[in-house]
Amino acid sequence: MFESGRDRTWLVAVATAMWGTDALWRMPLATSLPAGSVVFWEHLIIVLALSPLLPRAWRAFAACDVRERLAVVVVGGGASALATALFTAAFQAGDPVTPLVLQKLQPIFAAFASFALLRERLRGRYFAFAVPALIGAWLLAFPEPLDVQVSQVKPALLAVGAAVLWASGTVLGRFLSRRLSAQDVTTLRFSVGLPTAAVILLLRGDPVAVGWNNLGGLLLLALIPGLIALSLYYFGLRTTPAARATLAELSFPATAAIIGVGVFDEHFTPTQWAGFLLVVLVVTGMGWHERTSRTKMVVAPPEPDRA
Repeated sequence: MFESGRDRTWLVAVATAMWGTDALWRMPLATSLPAGSVVFWEHLIIVLALSPLLPRAWRAFAACDVRERLAVVVVGGGASALATALFTAAFQAGDPVTPLVLQKLQPIFAAFASFALLRERLRGRYFAFAVPALIGAWLLAFPEPLDVQVSQVKPALLAVGAAVLWASGTVLGRFLSRRLSAQDVTTLRFSVGLPTAAVILLLRGDPVAVGWNNLGGLLLLALIPGLIALSLYYFGLRTTPAARATLAELSFPATAAIIGVGVFDEHFTPTQWAGFLLVVLVVTGMGWHERTSRTKMVVAPPEPDRA
């Protein structure tokens, strides 16, 4: 059971809000580099930064059981590298609406997986936060929220695959964080994700060379929404049930929206502003509820002894 004083839902929200700054660095890079090259260099820079921690992390990996090792592979290879590639391919395969629609299924997948894999039990008040959060995310994503069409099978399958992998990353990251330190989980995620990113790079035929002029943007992209945000995320996830963390992650599109309006001169409809406000209120209210209420919205099983 989680102790109220140890809940870090707020930290998960802060960390994933940092993911929303991704566009600041990725958008300029997208004009000069293919996606495969960017993803590969993101992972390579972070692994180089974490290289002093690799021996300890891999000793921790060696001490894991089979389920934990499989979780590391799925988190690193699937949620870190492959999911991003699938989501990018979904946009390239068809209309831009379909991936965004189906990405909204991620919290639903995560809730089911947290019950099946972690035995987290959802109380009724969880849905009092989850439903408004999903509605807010939907309103935020689409200027015309009642006129959204999903028509193509291929991008739909790619987007669902990405959503499942991202949801599994949340749940399995929580599973690993019960036994491994946040530092070890972060290090393993990127060191496993790097060879996956390299395979994706080769399969796509994207170049390895990126030019010195792109190095600054790649460093900022890798370190801010990458290494720093993921380190905070896994630290928060150690004492935050996965079903609740996946709702806190909606701070990501809220921050991305602010970046889009303030930096890239995007314009929101009234319903998008309503969705933004709803997401912010729900994520903030959820963190406040879990810090002050004696009855938590997610009941988690007792934690095992940590290594």
